[in-house]
Amino acid sequence: MNEQYVWDLREADETQVAVVGGKGAHLGELSQIEGVRVPPGFCVTTDAFRRVMAEVPSIEDRLDQLSRLNPDDRETIRTLSAQIRRTIEGIAIPGDLAAAITGRLARLGDRAACAVRSSATAEDLPTASFAGQQDTYLNVLGPAAILQHISRCWASLFTERAVTYRQRNGIDHRTVHMAVVVQQMAFPEAAGILFTADPVTGNRKVATVDAGFGLGEALVSGLVNPDVFKVRDGEVVARTIAAKERAVLALPDGGTKEVAIGVERQEQPALTDAQVVRLVGLGRRIEARFGRPQDIEWCLVDDGFQIVQSRPITTLFPVPETDDEDNHVYVSVGHQQMMTDPMKPLGFSMWQRTAMVAMHEAGGRLFVDVTGRLASPAGRAALLEVMGKGDPLVRDALETVLDRDDFVPSLPDTAPGKPPAGGAPAPIETDPAIVTDLIEVSRASVAALERDIRTKTGPALFDFLLEAFEEHKRVLGDRVSMQVIMAGMEATWWLNDRLEEWLGEKNAADTLTLSAPDNVTSEMGLALLDVADVIRPRPEVVDFLRGVEHVRDDAFLDELAKVTGGPEAREAIEAYLDRYGMRCVGEIDITRPRWRERPTKLVPVILDNVRNFGRGAAGRRFEEGRQRAQKKEQEVLSRLRVLPDGDQKADEAKRMIDRVRTFIGYREYPKYGIVSRTFVYKQALLREAERLVEDNVLRDKEDVFYLTFQEFHDVVRSNRLDERLIQRRKDAFRSYHALTPPRVLTSDGEALTGAYRRDDVPAGALTGVPVSAGTIEGRARVILDMSEADLEAGDILVTAFTDPSWSPLFVGIAGLVTEVGGVMTHGAVIAREYGLPAVVGVEQATRLIRDGQRIRVHGTDGYVEILA
Repeated sequence: MNEQYVWDLREADETQVAVVGGKGAHLGELSQIEGVRVPPGFCVTTDAFRRVMAEVPSIEDRLDQLSRLNPDDRETIRTLSAQIRRTIEGIAIPGDLAAAITGRLARLGDRAACAVRSSATAEDLPTASFAGQQDTYLNVLGPAAILQHISRCWASLFTERAVTYRQRNGIDHRTVHMAVVVQQMAFPEAAGILFTADPVTGNRKVATVDAGFGLGEALVSGLVNPDVFKVRDGEVVARTIAAKERAVLALPDGGTKEVAIGVERQEQPALTDAQVVRLVGLGRRIEARFGRPQDIEWCLVDDGFQIVQSRPITTLFPVPETDDEDNHVYVSVGHQQMMTDPMKPLGFSMWQRTAMVAMHEAGGRLFVDVTGRLASPAGRAALLEVMGKGDPLVRDALETVLDRDDFVPSLPDTAPGKPPAGGAPAPIETDPAIVTDLIEVSRASVAALERDIRTKTGPALFDFLLEAFEEHKRVLGDRVSMQVIMAGMEATWWLNDRLEEWLGEKNAADTLTLSAPDNVTSEMGLALLDVADVIRPRPEVVDFLRGVEHVRDDAFLDELAKVTGGPEAREAIEAYLDRYGMRCVGEIDITRPRWRERPTKLVPVILDNVRNFGRGAAGRRFEEGRQRAQKKEQEVLSRLRVLPDGDQKADEAKRMIDRVRTFIGYREYPKYGIVSRTFVYKQALLREAERLVEDNVLRDKEDVFYLTFQEFHDVVRSNRLDERLIQRRKDAFRSYHALTPPRVLTSDGEALTGAYRRDDVPAGALTGVPVSAGTIEGRARVILDMSEADLEAGDILVTAFTDPSWSPLFVGIAGLVTEVGGVMTHGAVIAREYGLPAVVGVEQATRLIRDGQRIRVHGTDGYVEILA
């Protein structure tokens, strides 16, 4: 019976986290690696913890109270968790359990000094490290003291930080149990931490060793700055030797003590280069065993290394998997598509199947491999030109990689290079009928899809979808469509470059594109103003909408129709959803709920429009923009005509202005077509998922979101599903939210965000990309969820990114600041359409700007000032 309570560490491995906790499982696995020394010891299992917890039934009530608390209610969490800890520490360890523990202690020696270490079942996992949240006690002497410290380790499962972390990550307190590792104490000359990947850059080829004298606690607690060594390919490539004034040492009678280091030793390296290289060699063996980069705690004892802990480094962004050992450079798709959140497997796999280029997934995000284009001089120049116009930070990150001569191979051009973007405009006639025809072709394609998919079920649906994806790509890659998009963008760049050169005016095209025709995204924002016009004179409807958080989405429109004036309001909202209901935040991910599925998401914006605008605002806004653009055109042409060769300059500018006005609005339509098709796919796939629920294959229809398209197809064919796969995917998806995707990622794992190389920005200002001209000052509203918007006239929206679904907010703001974006991304295009000063690509804007602060947005020059 006692064997279920106490295990030798060598009996444990990675499969037994539920019994010995994360730390115990890792130490057991480590002890089985040839050449890796782990201090001997044993583990008091989670069975012992559960038995002790069962001694106090009142703990269940307190866990219920904890689970109901908001993670931000720190005071209540602090009080309740302290009560639970005191209760657990006060429980007497049952006699047979105490005997089992002391029996194992005797094998280490009656007076052996031990480390007593918490090992929770949700600890040191691939997706969450929980580092430092439970307790470790060093140099504990004697059975009585060790039993007491085991109780303290059990209680540390309920430290305030551990409780808060679990609540923020959606982990039920009852599902986490505590084991305790008891190990023979190591008395090292030096100790520290080895990261088998660079924890700052993410580079998997570079290991980092932090080292100090004595026990590693001095480093972990921040008492001293460590020596830092960087190792690549078996060689120390960088070292920083710190002045180590203090160390933590073990005391003969138990416990530890902080001591001063003699002056003559302070600046001596804690390890020799040879020892560092040997340690990294051990680390590589450990990394290979666990299959991912590791954060390893080590001790140097008699010139030999002992490993006292190894956990995954959970902060590293994953690297796309490849079937070769070559170097690769990846560019983030999310930064181009204005959606840097992680996507669920069905979402990214559908995008991969319908995209025009090959895409690679990592961390729930998609990346394009640009190595081949960077390898040839012409391809490199064209790519850098395009990336620089879209997002200067991407270009800078790519140039940082290229500066390392040995990473990207240099190959000769195999074909004549294409002219760089921004050169001669695409050879296409400036004719509005071209845009009209393209839109009609897209609408007809979506209508045919809706008609033909209705009869498809089971495996036949997936066969049909594979054919539909080819049509999807055919429409998306239509040659004329691409020419129109490029013509509009290149004419914009031409105007900005020439008018700055000829007239000294920056970003003049921003005004010339105001209220451009055929922009489905800007029309979407204005159309919601028309919905507000229907609702504004109906007070009962307004009152209903103000309390809509109590109404389920699937009942919302029916309940609305029951109030006075509700039928008219319902009709207006239904008409809006018929046109735009396939849109939503993060719409490139098919798994995101659409407005048609969650119509209440629009209510806050509708109420803002009711409050902040008068009747007919949509028409007035569009007409005012059109007239401003027309006036700007006349002014520009008049100023050009008085210059040398003025008539020629004016004629060229007029052709480009006409081209911009004709084509720039279409820039938004292909995305609208993609999202329209995506919603049709989703509705058909969810009908299939509902059938799987009826057949008891799935628990919930949305569980299919955690399968790739091919896996979903396989489940439909076999009518079988491994539920453990769904749970693993859910855990991984939750962990991906904590990762910040880089703009550029290398196959070595190096994550690069790029930097602005500018000297024209005032000190203290936040630098970004100027995308819509003008300067505006106002109150910053930092909003991360569109449905939580509460905007007043004159507010400046500050957010992480804006895809087209955010455009209904744009009609009610005075300016825009985003962390992600470029000159031609959706938020920038719509900001120009509405005449909003905008700066995008402002790193950490939502953290550096506080909600409610006054800021000044310099949309012409590309920076943001935070005002006193």
